[in-house]
Amino acid sequence: MPKIITAKRLEGETERARTYVKTYILFPSGLLGLIFIVAGTFSMAYQFMAQPYSWRTFLESTGLLLCGVLLGWAQTRYHQYLLREHPEHFAERMRTFSRIGHSRSKKESATAPLDHRWRRLVPLSYLVGIGILLGVSALSSAAGHVYAVTAFLLPWAGFFWAKLFFWRGILTGSGAGKK
Repeated sequence: MPKIITAKRLEGETERARTYVKTYILFPSGLLGLIFIVAGTFSMAYQFMAQPYSWRTFLESTGLLLCGVLLGWAQTRYHQYLLREHPEHFAERMRTFSRIGHSRSKKESATAPLDHRWRRLVPLSYLVGIGILLGVSALSSAAGHVYAVTAFLLPWAGFFWAKLFFWRGILTGSGAGKK
């Protein structure tokens, strides 16, 4: 009997974690990706009409998009690892965020503590990723081939669309959460 209860509890944790991913990772990524890609497309159209558009502009804008895709893929791989190996992390976040008002203490920890080998490097890698996205945007804009607004928007569009694309299995139920 204890094995059945433990298995049911773990299934509940995994489902709660998958719900967290859908609600707090996929939905915002899809919305932000849409906003950034539409704004980036309009800024590219403005550049096409107002400024010279060359092969260098095309290559730089494609590179900006691919840089964002690469970083979005890396973060998604880490989150899929967490869902697969530590579903209690996302499940606890879902439990915490679902409580409202007075039932949620201000001192309450928002997440279960993670214990994996590279945990200490995660905040640093997030900062490095943001620095890379802003850095390539600044370099491309400074080179003068890509309009500054486009240079800022395209890497973020690639980042959010990559997150949405590489999480696609979780929406159908055949993704990283299943073993």
